[in-house]
Amino acid sequence: MDFSELITKRYSVRSYKSDPVEDDKLHKVLEAARIAPTAANRQPLRFIVIHTKGREDELKRIYKAPWFTQPPIVICACAIKSQAWVRSWDDKNHADIDVTIATDHLILEAANQGFGTCWIGAFDPTAAREVLGIPEDVDPVFFTPLGYPADQPTEKKRKPLDELVRYERWEAARDS
Repeated sequence: MDFSELITKRYSVRSYKSDPVEDDKLHKVLEAARIAPTAANRQPLRFIVIHTKGREDELKRIYKAPWFTQPPIVICACAIKSQAWVRSWDDKNHADIDVTIATDHLILEAANQGFGTCWIGAFDPTAAREVLGIPEDVDPVFFTPLGYPADQPTEKKRKPLDELVRYERWEAARDS
C-alpha cells in the first residue's frame, strides 16, 4: 500500500488477537523507529518491548484498559532528556519531540506490517517505572500495544484542514 493509503487506514486499535508477532516483522517495526529523525541525531530514546503473557496483572497497573494486554507485545517509548539536543536560546529540550517522531515511525511501520497499535499517554508513570525498572533519569512517554487487530476501524473524526493550517502568518481566525 502506498503512504497516503497507509496513513488513512491506520487507526487506534482497541481489540487484539492473541496471535504471535513474528520476529522479522517486529524487527522492521523497531528499525523504523531507529531510523527516525531526531534533533542533532542524538537519539535520546529507548524502547522497551514487553511480552504480555504472564505479565497481565502487573501491566494493568500501568494502564487499566482490558485491551492493553490482549496482544502479545506492548512497547514503552522512553526519553532520556540528558542526552537530547537543547535549543540554546530558550533551553527547549527536544527529547519528547524525538520520542514522538520515532514512535510515529514505529506505529506507521506496524500498520504497514498488518499490526494494530494505540497511542497511550494516559498511563501511570510511577507504576511504569516500578514494573519496568525505568531509572529516574529516563521518562516513559508513550505506550502502545502491538498485535493483530480483532476489531474494525471506525470513521475518523478530524477537524477540517482550514481550521488547522495558516499560510504566511497567523491571522485572526475562528479559534485565534
